[in-house]
Amino acid sequence: MIPAQKPFSALFSSGPTKKFPGWSLNHLSETSHGRSHRAAIPKQKIADAIDKMSSLLRLPAGYRLGIVPASDTGAIEMAMWSVLGQRPLDILAWESFGQTWVIDVTKQLKIPNVTEHLAGWGELPNLDNVNFDNDVVFCWNGTTSGVCVPNSDWIASDRLGLTIVDATSACFAMHIDWEKIDIATFSWQKSLGGEAAHGVIILSPRAVDRLENYTPPWPLPKIFQLTKNGKIIEGIFRGETINTPSLLCLEDLLAALDWAERIGGLDELVKRSKTNLKAISDWVDKSEWAGFLSVKPETRSSTSICLKIVDSDIIDLSEEEKKTFVKAITNRLEEEMVAFDINAYRSAPVGLRIWGGPTVEATDIKHLLSWLDFIFEEQKKMINFKKGNL
Repeated sequence: MIPAQKPFSALFSSGPTKKFPGWSLNHLSETSHGRSHRAAIPKQKIADAIDKMSSLLRLPAGYRLGIVPASDTGAIEMAMWSVLGQRPLDILAWESFGQTWVIDVTKQLKIPNVTEHLAGWGELPNLDNVNFDNDVVFCWNGTTSGVCVPNSDWIASDRLGLTIVDATSACFAMHIDWEKIDIATFSWQKSLGGEAAHGVIILSPRAVDRLENYTPPWPLPKIFQLTKNGKIIEGIFRGETINTPSLLCLEDLLAALDWAERIGGLDELVKRSKTNLKAISDWVDKSEWAGFLSVKPETRSSTSICLKIVDSDIIDLSEEEKKTFVKAITNRLEEEMVAFDINAYRSAPVGLRIWGGPTVEATDIKHLLSWLDFIFEEQKKMINFKKGNL
């Protein structure tokens, strides 16, 4: 039977993601419209956002956080272009964004002595093989595969190289051991449900030391420059952004950070995301047609939750037929105003991707799953009817 209730919010996109519960345009009413971002009040608000993010993430003393251009992509590119090349490099990739960073370091920067640790969809590379005498680049959470590192135990505390981490769909939803991380990047459009186009970079003291004592052999665009005359530009980490930020987006971020503080901070954000994953895990355990793309339970992401179809009748379809089938499911979900934008990433295996970050309510996830069962059976019957099996 058709489910009795729909999700209150149909927003399950993996980026930009759903706003926090209770959000409205009124949260933007205090923005400094038309003001210079260098003026005292806007600059103070940028500094407040930096301080709030640093506090919520529980960054250790001496770590710096700054707002930079071009979302997480700009932030991770800034990190790699600014510090790589001094040491050999180990780079890990098990989904599309990790593969992009591999291409950047091998084809664009042309780093010598690169060791690639690669794995297929749903799996991780062997983390025991990573050499921490070298610089190391990896994604904490594979946003397009739903596969994350299980913890930080595999990262050497006495490492000689820097650890550079794309943490865009992990920050504010997963606990990160910052003592093991030298550079991390993210965008607040993910777990905080903020607006896109702004990135964040976090630097450890070891990363600052590299920046101040190493000059890469390639030119750096202005928007990548974190140092001047051999010293870190401290203003970037105090509210003096490299280029002009959107003050509307800043106000939206501050509202999200205030919400996060009100509900209990980082622990509650992580708990909400884990609760969403558990709702889907419990459903998958009973499902006859859906499974996780992630092979191992301990590597399953609680934010970008990726599902595959395991129903034998659908598995036997061609790849194009599978894509058509899943598209029919997502189209019906949109028609019913149940869920938007939950198709798998364009280069990922055919399936579904449900955002389970902390701004999403577990009750909405549960209602969505009931509709998924209903619409899956509906579409499967249509396939069988066309084949003459009914």
